[in-house]
Amino acid sequence: MKINDKTPLSDNPCLFASEPLDRASARRSDPGWVASELAKDTSVLIPLYRGDPLMSDDGPVFLSAAAQSEFHQSATTVFLGQEGQTAYFAIDASDAPAPEAAPFADIGSYMPLRDAAAKLAERDLSMIGQGRWFLDWHFRHRHCARCGAETLVADGGAKRHCETCGAEHFPRSNPVAIVLAIHEDACLLGRSPHFPPGFLSALAGYVEAAETPEECAIRELREEAGVNLDNVRYQFSQPWPFTSSLMMGFFADAASRDLSLDETEVVEAKWIARNDVAALVKGESHDDVRLPPRFTIARQLIERWVSAP
Repeated sequence: MKINDKTPLSDNPCLFASEPLDRASARRSDPGWVASELAKDTSVLIPLYRGDPLMSDDGPVFLSAAAQSEFHQSATTVFLGQEGQTAYFAIDASDAPAPEAAPFADIGSYMPLRDAAAKLAERDLSMIGQGRWFLDWHFRHRHCARCGAETLVADGGAKRHCETCGAEHFPRSNPVAIVLAIHEDACLLGRSPHFPPGFLSALAGYVEAAETPEECAIRELREEAGVNLDNVRYQFSQPWPFTSSLMMGFFADAASRDLSLDETEVVEAKWIARNDVAALVKGESHDDVRLPPRFTIARQLIERWVSAP
């Protein structure tokens, strides 16, 4: 089986990797410009309750900028970018005691993003995921890591600034290597303890300090499943807002199908033949195995492997 070792950005199938907006990096540092964009009738607010979007029967609910007055005065608002003459902002509704009490819940419901993802167009999923990412980062980084003082939102939400010591803090991505191990005409799928039985995926782990993603892929599979890998080859990446990760996807060749599971990390794993995986991709059942949903990078790795000539 022949699989491309390099994938151009335009060939990235991961839905969260779509970028429909111009982030206007050169202009968002001007607070006056950001405020003027937020005041325009053409601007759009994307409300999120703890990172979850407001959904109606027709899809995601996007609001006019005038709706900002219905949110708590301290609600964090983040500039996401522009599409043509329209500016998009994410606004945090999490000050409400429950999603049912959040602004505009009377016209829809704040749906968990993992559930809403299947109902969202690619561009909307990308913008909502970006909004969730930024709002979660702001919630977690309200105080300066250098001096402990409270920090302020700056650059339209692209950073935080500490007026006490002058430090600037920028959002960080947590790098993750996710790898589909291949042996002859089968791939390895497994699940961690927090996944339900039968829900199998490619195995993944966080890149540690002073480690490359390729080294992480090799180490994680050895530690978690007892699998020795070589020929690790990058495929594509995906921003992952659950929370703030950059998932880098790889194929790698396994020396054998021997398994030795670290059950604190992987409670179930099995080698599945390509024909059986192809049937699962088509929606057919097989040994009560379920694949990850299509908005995940794991599913896109699986589909690329299955469709490769």
